[in-house]
Amino acid sequence: MADVLYRRKRRHATDSMLESALRYARLGWPVVRGASPGEDRACTCDRMGCPDPAAHPVTAAWGVEASTDTETIRRWWTAAPHANVVLPTGRVFDVLDVPREAGVMALARMGRAGIPAGPVAAMGSRYLFFVATRSSVDEEEWWSCHLDCVPEAVEEMPGLRWHCRDSFVLGAPSALPFDDRVTWIRTPSDSEGSVLLPDPIAVLDILSDASEEFSAPRP
Repeated sequence: MADVLYRRKRRHATDSMLESALRYARLGWPVVRGASPGEDRACTCDRMGCPDPAAHPVTAAWGVEASTDTETIRRWWTAAPHANVVLPTGRVFDVLDVPREAGVMALARMGRAGIPAGPVAAMGSRYLFFVATRSSVDEEEWWSCHLDCVPEAVEEMPGLRWHCRDSFVLGAPSALPFDDRVTWIRTPSDSEGSVLLPDPIAVLDILSDASEEFSAPRP
């Protein structure tokens, strides 16, 4: 009986990953295969001491391979059913990535101010805020980073990462080490299937204040 339940659980996780990738594609969000937690190690990739366990694409060509094509997506996840779902940024949306505590604080402030938050996901100790993408001209004023960057190194915005062109994030329900998963706090689409991506500057202002307060030394 336990073995049957285990197989059902594994099958549900498999279907969920594929179906999630297809749902993102239906929103017009390109997806690509990611690594996943290994059975006896944190990541299925070949790198020793992987800096982003289960949180990166499986190939260096992810930027070219990312697709919304249904047949391509089915082929990818049929061959690797437990592969995580990677969402390239700087195409349809950007992502502002902050410590969980700062994200909770920012959501409360947005609610009080009547500022729409748009899609928000939780990934380990981080909150991911999906916002409208910036133009290439605007990007010159900001920074783009991958998940393995050190946000504390950005003095102007301590604790905050900004993912735009040439970066990516994991999409729910991607699996993380230690039985954790990426989950949606606010889902990407409403009841009519439309996606609201808020103005990045309005969200950035609140997130930067919350991140600064959260990272400030305690008396």
